[in-house]
Amino acid sequence: MLTFEQKLAIIESFPELTRKDVSLGRVNFQFEESVTEKKNVVYHLHPNGNGYVYAAGLPGYQIEQKGLVNIRDFTEIELRELLSKTITIMSGEEEETPEQPNGSLEESWVNKENQKLIVINEDELWNVYFGANLEESFGDYREVLEYMAEEGFSKR
Repeated sequence: MLTFEQKLAIIESFPELTRKDVSLGRVNFQFEESVTEKKNVVYHLHPNGNGYVYAAGLPGYQIEQKGLVNIRDFTEIELRELLSKTITIMSGEEEETPEQPNGSLEESWVNKENQKLIVINEDELWNVYFGANLEESFGDYREVLEYMAEEGFSKR
């Protein structure tokens, strides 16, 4: 496991991130140029080595609520890779999210309470339905992934 100081050095090597000290010795790092609503890339990096990186919509990570991944046991390579991917997504450089369905018009998502949401691509919008009721509507599939991660839903 990397120490707090090692993680700080890795994160600070990304010049596009801005350090923000928060309570209890914790540190956040923000990406001010983000094209999404999210600015925090690193959230509550703690002197004990625990911390989170925003990763909503990135495949292959154990994503917790609010789209965050715990980086406590990450190696230097894993941390650098995740930070690079997150910055790429937040900068809008990636045209198509790898998980974006090709040709698929409808998806089912469920949460821990087994509640089901349906995502339907209609008229160039991604609409999220709870039963027959429209919950949300998004212009970009990445926004759907972010919303679902924040709300605790996963694709079925």
